[in-house]
Amino acid sequence: MSEILLEELPGVGPATAEKLKEAGFNTIEAVAVASPAELANTAEIGESTAAKIINSARQSADIGGFETGDMVLERRKLVGKLSTGCVEFDEMMGGGIESQSITEMYGEFGSGKTQVAHQLAVNVQLPKEQGGLGGSVIMIDTENTFRPERIKQMVQGLSERDGVDYDPEEFLRNIHVARAYNSNHQILLVDSAMELANELKETDKPVRLLIVDSLTAHFRAEYVGRGTLADRQQKLNKHLHGLQRFGDLYNSAVVVTNQVMSKPDAFFGDPTKPIGGHILGHTATFRLYLRKSKGDKRIIRLVDSPNLPDGEAIISVTTEGLVDQ
Repeated sequence: MSEILLEELPGVGPATAEKLKEAGFNTIEAVAVASPAELANTAEIGESTAAKIINSARQSADIGGFETGDMVLERRKLVGKLSTGCVEFDEMMGGGIESQSITEMYGEFGSGKTQVAHQLAVNVQLPKEQGGLGGSVIMIDTENTFRPERIKQMVQGLSERDGVDYDPEEFLRNIHVARAYNSNHQILLVDSAMELANELKETDKPVRLLIVDSLTAHFRAEYVGRGTLADRQQKLNKHLHGLQRFGDLYNSAVVVTNQVMSKPDAFFGDPTKPIGGHILGHTATFRLYLRKSKGDKRIIRLVDSPNLPDGEAIISVTTEGLVDQ
């Protein structure tokens, strides 16, 4: 099927198409999953016109409408599983981190969230038979935590594990990092990520992993006090839907790290809980809680999943990367 251009949609002229592209709606799929209000604001057109454009995009892209369970099952077969490199962790996740889903990792400082993110950025580049997804990575870095030296160590660890001489430079070339300076910039970077994923779609390394480390740091710093909570949650919601859309359009795994806050009034159980409230809780497909144990050990708990039982896995964070403890 040849790709349909935006200009070919009824009601979209060259000027409107240009405005849509500037706002990050580069494909008819992206238009098809937008809301009329979003499109109307972006392209400066009326909402009824926007609704018509979205409808024709849905028909052209074959998105929307009902489908039967067996069709959903067929589409689910496209879902890839990205190995973490740790047997226990993979088993708990039903085979690895899923594409077309948001996996959230939360935990205190030093609990290993960024380490897991770095390891996934390496593993995703491996071929499928070795637990990877044969793709490249986009990383939105909000706290300046990306370390190329760490990637090199992990690639060397992989070389030793597999007995293959992997080139660390090659792995680094397939990791596209953008530093987000505030929450608005962070949201806009998802649009840039879509443009990049579009460019790499037909290459031998399409984007198969999008990492946001950390998702909530800027939101937490910029929206202080209860009065700003509604605005913050609304913005966070928009951001998360952008990430989910990215995962669906490019069959990519989306991994976000999240900070925790302390609940000093909790007498029983764990006094830490993730930032982002119900919005993040409902949007993330899988929630993982990471915490420190003795030495280099980390305990990872699967807190929420649509199809897997809660479970725990213990891993070790070593110089060579994540390993079974």
